[in-house]
Amino acid sequence: MFGPRISLDALIRPDKQHRLAKTLSWPHLIALGVGAIVGTGIYTLTAVGAERAGPAVILAFAIAGAVCACAALAYAELATMIPAAGSAYTFSYAALGEVAAWVVGWSLILEYSLACSTVAVGWSGYLMGWIGAAGFHLPQALLVGPSGGGVVNLPAVAVTLTVMGMLIAGTRESATLNIVLVVIKLVALAMFVAFALPAFDRANLHPFMPYGFGSTETGGMKRGVMAAAAIVFFAFYGFDAVATSAEEARNPGRDLTIGIVGSMLVCTAIYMLVAVAALGALPFRTLGDSPEPLALVLRTLAHPMAAHLIALAAVIALPSVILVFMYGQSRIFFVMARDGLLPRGLARVSARTGAPTLITLLTGIAIAIIAGLFRLDEIAELANAGTLLAFIAVGACLMVLRKRAPEMPRLFRCPAPYAVGTLAILGCLYLLASLPTMTIVRFLIWNAIGLAVYLLYGRRSSGVRAGLT
Repeated sequence: MFGPRISLDALIRPDKQHRLAKTLSWPHLIALGVGAIVGTGIYTLTAVGAERAGPAVILAFAIAGAVCACAALAYAELATMIPAAGSAYTFSYAALGEVAAWVVGWSLILEYSLACSTVAVGWSGYLMGWIGAAGFHLPQALLVGPSGGGVVNLPAVAVTLTVMGMLIAGTRESATLNIVLVVIKLVALAMFVAFALPAFDRANLHPFMPYGFGSTETGGMKRGVMAAAAIVFFAFYGFDAVATSAEEARNPGRDLTIGIVGSMLVCTAIYMLVAVAALGALPFRTLGDSPEPLALVLRTLAHPMAAHLIALAAVIALPSVILVFMYGQSRIFFVMARDGLLPRGLARVSARTGAPTLITLLTGIAIAIIAGLFRLDEIAELANAGTLLAFIAVGACLMVLRKRAPEMPRLFRCPAPYAVGTLAILGCLYLLASLPTMTIVRFLIWNAIGLAVYLLYGRRSSGVRAGLT
C-alpha cells in the first residue's frame, strides 16, 4: 500500500543478535500502563485542561478516554497477534507498508521524547513547590528554559538523566521499581480524593462549559471542551508503551491483554474521580494558574501536611512516567534500527541485561535537552499530535489485517473491529484538528524532516528492501 511490507514471521522471530530478552510478566505490564497513564496528566494537566475548558475538563477527560478506549482495544488485538517490539510502527510495517511505518515511527519518536520531557517539566514544578515550602529556592533562571525567560530547567534535566541510568541498568529491574512507584502514586491520589471530595461545592462547576464544546481560538489559545480534550488526551496514553514491550513479555497472549485493557479501565476511573474532586473544591481559574494543582487544592483547604505529602508523592513517583515513555522511545528507535531504517549498529543489545544500552543513552540525552529548554504546554500539545497519528494508524491496521490475514491466531479479538477501528480514526482526527494551529504546523514540519531522512537514508538501507528481514 505504502512501500514494501515486512512479513509477520520476520516480526515474530527476529534474529538472536537483535532479540530482546523476555523478562516481563503481567504485573510489570499493568504497572507500565498505569505508571505511564497516571502521571503528569492528572497531577499537572488537570490545571492546563481547566484553563481551556473550565469545569467541563471533566467531560474532556471522558471524551479523550473514550477515544483512547477504542485505540486500546485495537492495540490489544494487534499486540497479541504480533508480539514484537515497536507497537504502532511494527503494526504499520506489517499492514500498511514501509513508508507508512516510517511516518508512524517518526511520529512515535516525537510522542515519546516529548512525553518524557513534559513529565520532567511537570515533576520540576512539584519539586520546586515541595522544597520551596521548606524555604529553599533555586534561581528562576535554573527552573525554566529560554521560552520562559530562564536559561535551563535544571531539575527536569537531572531527573531525565537519572531515569536514563535506571533503564541502562536493566529492563526488569526498572519495571520492578516502577511497580513500587505506581503504588505510591495511587495511594497519594486516594488520599487527595479523601481530603478534597468532602469540600465539594457545586457552585465551582458553574458555568460548567464557559468556552463552549467545540475548539475555538481566542487570545492566541484554543479553548472549549474539545480543545481541552486534545491536550488532556496526553493523560491517557501509556498503554501503547505496554504494546511496545510485547517482545519482552513472557506470556504475551495473556499478559498484554491484561496490561493494555486493565490499565485503561483503572486509570479512566481514577481520572474522573480526581478531576471531580479538584474542580469541586476550587474554582477552575485558580487551578489553571498552578503548576501543582492537587497540592494547591489541599493547601487551600487547610490541609498543609496532606498537600506536602501529595507533592512529595509526585516528586517520588512521577519519574515512573518518564521511565515508561523513555523505555517506549528506546524500543521504537531499536526496532527501526533493527529494520535498517536507522543505523543497524544502534540495535545492539547488552549481553548482560538484554536491553539496548546505546540507544537508551542517546534517547535520554535528547529528552534531557528538550525538557531543559521548553515549556510544559508547548511540549504536551506537540506530543499529542504524534500519538494521535499513531492511534489513527493502529485503527487502520486493525481493519486491514482482519481482511488480509484473517487466519492469523488472535489471542484477544477486538469486538466489532470495523466499528472500533473507524471510531478510533475519526475520534483521533477530530482531536488532531482541535490542537492549536501552530502545533499542527510544527508537527507537519517534523514529518517533512522525517520523510527527508527516510528518502536520504532509510529507503536505501531498509532491511526489507535488501531482503535481510
